[in-house]
Amino acid sequence: MMLFEDTYKTIAQPAEGVFRDRGSKFLSFAYPITNDAEVKPLVANLKTLHPKANHHCWAVRLGIDRSVFRVNDDGEPSGTAGRPILNTLLSKDITNTLVVVVRYFGGTLLGVPGLINAYKAATEAALAEASVVEKTVNDVYTIIFEYPQMNDVMRIIKEEQLSIIEQTLELNCSVKFSVRKTQVESVMAKLNKVEKARITYNYSG
Repeated sequence: MMLFEDTYKTIAQPAEGVFRDRGSKFLSFAYPITNDAEVKPLVANLKTLHPKANHHCWAVRLGIDRSVFRVNDDGEPSGTAGRPILNTLLSKDITNTLVVVVRYFGGTLLGVPGLINAYKAATEAALAEASVVEKTVNDVYTIIFEYPQMNDVMRIIKEEQLSIIEQTLELNCSVKFSVRKTQVESVMAKLNKVEKARITYNYSG
């Protein structure tokens, strides 16, 4: 059994949905994001587009280990908006995603169960329109080597199906590449045998 999962699910592009209940309209917007700094501008933009809406509630889930999350009820009773949005992301096992639900109040109070259901249903409506994709957790490395070793390096990159991010193939060569976490050990064992090659770790993502 693996010590960690090296895949995660997210959405490929923004998506929208709508849910109506007793005159209230819930517009839902799902966005693929990679960090917390993206949340505020996206929420602010929706507030600009929907200035007459009563609430702009949201939840975000971040991190390939799915450990970072935040919720905002934006004036709805505590636990009736942000939490149902987040719970829907949790149940679908989606991360690196922000969902904002914009509510136009229709004059009839929905009560706590009604609100929870509405925010959940609105979130599901947006995610139903989204393309859910599975991504692998990769580490990024750079290998620096001399020109005569290029064939050896490129053969390993091809064999292991590594993704090249950027490369400089001159007298002194360097290749920045992405490798799936579960492959790192076998790839490094091969690359470390290349004469005079230096490998540096860049980041994980």
